[in-house]
Amino acid sequence: MANAATAPLLTSSQEAEPAKEPSIDDVMEMYIGATGILQLLKAVLVAFAWAFDAQQVFISAFTDAEPRWHCLTTASAGDSSCSPAAASPCALPPGTWAWDRPGEASVVSEWALSCAGPALVSLPASSFFAGCLAGGFLLTTLADSLLGRKKMLLVSLVSMSIAAVLTIFAPNVWVYAALRLVSGFFRSMVGACTLVLSTELVGKRCRNMVSAAAFFGFALGFLSLPALAYAFRDASWRNMYFWTSVPCLCYSVLIYFLVPESPRWLLVRGRKLDAIEALRQIMSLNGSCATASFSLLDGCTMHEDNDAGANSGGVFATLQAMWERQWAFRRLAAIMAASFGVGMFYFGMPLNVGSLGSNLYLSVTFNALAELAAAVLTWLLISRSDRRSSVIALTAAAGACSLACVAIPRGAAAARMAAEVLSFFAACTAFDVLLIYSTEMFPTSVRNSAVGLVRQTMVLGGAAAPVLIALGRERSIWSFGVFGIAIGCSGLFIPCLPETRGKRMSDTMEEEERNEAAVASCTDSNSYLV
Repeated sequence: MANAATAPLLTSSQEAEPAKEPSIDDVMEMYIGATGILQLLKAVLVAFAWAFDAQQVFISAFTDAEPRWHCLTTASAGDSSCSPAAASPCALPPGTWAWDRPGEASVVSEWALSCAGPALVSLPASSFFAGCLAGGFLLTTLADSLLGRKKMLLVSLVSMSIAAVLTIFAPNVWVYAALRLVSGFFRSMVGACTLVLSTELVGKRCRNMVSAAAFFGFALGFLSLPALAYAFRDASWRNMYFWTSVPCLCYSVLIYFLVPESPRWLLVRGRKLDAIEALRQIMSLNGSCATASFSLLDGCTMHEDNDAGANSGGVFATLQAMWERQWAFRRLAAIMAASFGVGMFYFGMPLNVGSLGSNLYLSVTFNALAELAAAVLTWLLISRSDRRSSVIALTAAAGACSLACVAIPRGAAAARMAAEVLSFFAACTAFDVLLIYSTEMFPTSVRNSAVGLVRQTMVLGGAAAPVLIALGRERSIWSFGVFGIAIGCSGLFIPCLPETRGKRMSDTMEEEERNEAAVASCTDSNSYLV
């Protein structure tokens, strides 16, 4: 009897509870969760921007390569002033040796940089990474605050391409390095904006697929470089910059006319009418009714007053919001520390293949194919494996294989190449998983800034790589050894981060805190029951 009398009271109490307001993530799933093929293709089109990003990152592997040389006279001809066994032609008398290819095929041979020391040889590549660092820290919050994802991506692509076109007319290494710095400055936001915008244009079930598409695009861009370099092997290095920059400008035009702004970002910024227009454009691709009601947007849970993405906040309010919250600062610090070693390895290893003693075109092609295979493995890992365990295992494997390159004798070129390709394959996969991990770890209001900072930390590691590569031409411990230790130690920071597999994406800092509190409450309840 008591139970019967009490039951209606419980029911009335439950009915009296106020309905929970839908979050932006819930509303986005209702409107664009059923991702159609055309909607998916638009997101993949955005993801393809990584192909042009890859070309500008690794183009110096060919344009700045030190070409092979040969003696014009030998001891058998009665002149012993030139010996093919010499490590460098710098000490040989002029007129006794020549480059195997035309002088204009590389900036090193055109401007006689081979004898100027490692600092000048590595200056253009170091300038590029320095520009990436500066751009990353100065531009990283614009995509979350003033410009948005789409405009920031377009500004980055167009400016990067214009700088690459101007590089064609560089008269000396100083102007060349300065233009590479400008190119790196604007290139800094391409990766983060691409990854965030493409994943915010589709529903939850397609995010992993779109993320993997970006990595495939990067691999294709990387793979295109040895093909272009081989086609222009006896022509000027300036052809490489022309044929990588002009297609990027054409691609930017397509993005401008075909791709909408992220409706998530528009809602977080309080631009409801613009968000409705973006949703209409996306829904029309799926055959949905263009006159559908958008009344659910009124109930979206948005707390902009306290969030970094608020209209009243400044450009650097996103950084301040993460700094003021201990959990956000701890996550950002840990993932940035892990990213440093991964970035040093990832950006440095392809530029170091020339010291393997094997064919340069073949070595870069193998690395590009490893990048492609890594994209496949990334797609499998993010759908079937935890983020933390994947990154820890991959960084350990990459470090071990890189250290093996130091132990293998220089004469065993095939074995060294195999170890280098395996290490790069593991590092590429770790790089990809780490970026997806960072997008899942932070809410919409600060996501682009957080991912941008993670990428810039990777670039910071890459900025040290050119000098290490120049030093490692004589002793590989400075290149392969340091790279292996750096990426191996990166995995030590991953246990400090929360697991995000299967977790829904938050839109505000407060929502993320509520979700974490709910998870902690469930964990405590389960522990109590056990």
